Amino acid sequence: MPAKSEEVLSEWERVYLPIDPGVVLLDIAFVPDDLNHGFLLGTRQTILETKDGGNTWTQRSIPSAEDEDFNYRFNSISFKGKEGWIVGKPAILLYTSDAGESWERIPLSAQLPGDMVYIKATGEKSAEMVTDQGAIYVTSNRGYNWRAAVQETVSATLNRTVSSGISGASYYTGTFNTVNRSPDGRYVAVSSRGNFYLTWEPGQPFWQPHNRAIARRIQNMGWRADGGLWLLVRGGGLFLSKGTGISEDFEEVPVQSRGFGILDVGYRSEEEAWAAGGSGVLLRTTNGGKNWTRDKAADNIAANLYSVK
Repeated sequence: MPAKSEEVLSEWERVYLPIDPGVVLLDIAFVPDDLNHGFLLGTRQTILETKDGGNTWTQRSIPSAEDEDFNYRFNSISFKGKEGWIVGKPAILLYTSDAGESWERIPLSAQLPGDMVYIKATGEKSAEMVTDQGAIYVTSNRGYNWRAAVQETVSATLNRTVSSGISGASYYTGTFNTVNRSPDGRYVAVSSRGNFYLTWEPGQPFWQPHNRAIARRIQNMGWRADGGLWLLVRGGGLFLSKGTGISEDFEEVPVQSRGFGILDVGYRSEEEAWAAGGSGVLLRTTNGGKNWTRDKAADNIAANLYSVK
């Protein structure tokens, strides 16, 4: 269930949702022109809507997304202005031009490799879409045509570069575990087994694989507000890359996570960030990640905190 916090972030408030306990929540986004208006996505065709800043949520039915043969998993949502996009599995793409009052289903090619796991609204009628096999597509006409931004599959890249010493490349199962985008359009993805990671920058013809410099497998990776990378390892452990930009040089930052793994990190500014994880672990930094303090707001919630945005 989502927790929300005001601009000062003095405290978190638990919000109860009208959903079945078995539903897994996957993404949340608010309309930039109306920050009280937002959507929450999940499994079992779950789309929730709020118009009061997240205090209350109601089930939202989208006729164009209802199909008796499928039970959609809505993976990602993004807005820019009043335009919004939703992607899900099995392959489905929804588009709105009126801040989510109505949603139109956009046909997708059955030839798309992999499942769509991420979408980013980038401009008027424009978006980027990513599949779990590393395909990146861009559109500038409301999703009716898509252009491939990556010229070869990740599997092909690894087959070509396996001799360059990427540890674990031969075990690659063909999919990403996580993928995160920076504000300037760079991507970092973690292989499904967590034994290496990949990066992509606009204009590159293929993903660049990287060895992990840590013994434990990678849980998740993402971008700091200063352009550097953060990295979480399975079983607990937070690492920050040295400097800004893409790097293979990381150093561990001590965190008090009570022995539970950290699952996600979200930056509000270059100085302030939050980390969330197992059994309600919630951590905050106000100095760019050098030191983290535990916020006990979710200590009594018997659930993992999977994402912070």
